[in-house]
Amino acid sequence: MSVEISRFVLFAFLIVLISKYILVTTLRRLAESINLKAKTVGDVAGAATSVPELLTITTSSLRGLQLASIYNILSSNSINFILFLGTVFLNKNISKLKNRAIIFDLILVGITILIPIILLRLDIELDIFIVPLFVIFYALFSFLNNNVHNKFFNKDEEEKKNEKIKIKRAIIYSCILTVTVFIIYVIGDLLGNSLEKLCNIFSVPQFLIGIFLGFITSIPELITFFESQKYRKKEQDEMLGLVEATNNLLTSNVLNLFVIQTIGILIINR
Repeated sequence: MSVEISRFVLFAFLIVLISKYILVTTLRRLAESINLKAKTVGDVAGAATSVPELLTITTSSLRGLQLASIYNILSSNSINFILFLGTVFLNKNISKLKNRAIIFDLILVGITILIPIILLRLDIELDIFIVPLFVIFYALFSFLNNNVHNKFFNKDEEEKKNEKIKIKRAIIYSCILTVTVFIIYVIGDLLGNSLEKLCNIFSVPQFLIGIFLGFITSIPELITFFESQKYRKKEQDEMLGLVEATNNLLTSNVLNLFVIQTIGILIINR
């Protein structure tokens, strides 16, 4: 059993390390090279940092471990929020949380944590009938997030110098991303085998596996929360750093709950 636990931890951390040092970094450089706004860079980072959750939820669901996937999402979204607040405090950006767009985004983040808690407390089974509801929620959250930023955030703060898109770099980044996704997929399959053995052979509780995966898969978010605020601080744009980190948090949590969990439901009910 100890060998299988070691394999499980190794594969989980490999996914996180590859996501952090290759996937997230490459996506961020690609986004910045084509002069995307801080909000959009945050959205891209949020999508990138949700890849570990996508892998763990998919592998859990393929092996019928639905409870583990639910706890993975709940713990991951909760930990993301806690880590975000920690990085805001350490970067001395607490005062900037008063921005109405930021406040609204954090309310949406709170809802992404509350929904899985309600599902677990009421013992609601995640079957195919939940999928349309999750799709509607995802569309609603995305709509609200975009419109609130357009209404409350000062667009003049995001004026950037006109630079030509470097096609060569974009091609290189795209190639790196393709290879990275393939490597993560292979490791994810190995992780899934370990998950199955731990739960079915060694009788490790699914909720414990899910919570542990939540901690592991939240590490990339922690890194990007710090990087966004630290990077913008150097350019004396602390507010844009907070916008980027907040949208990273919201996008990651929304994708985890409404998109990735939906994929898990579809796999379980296939």
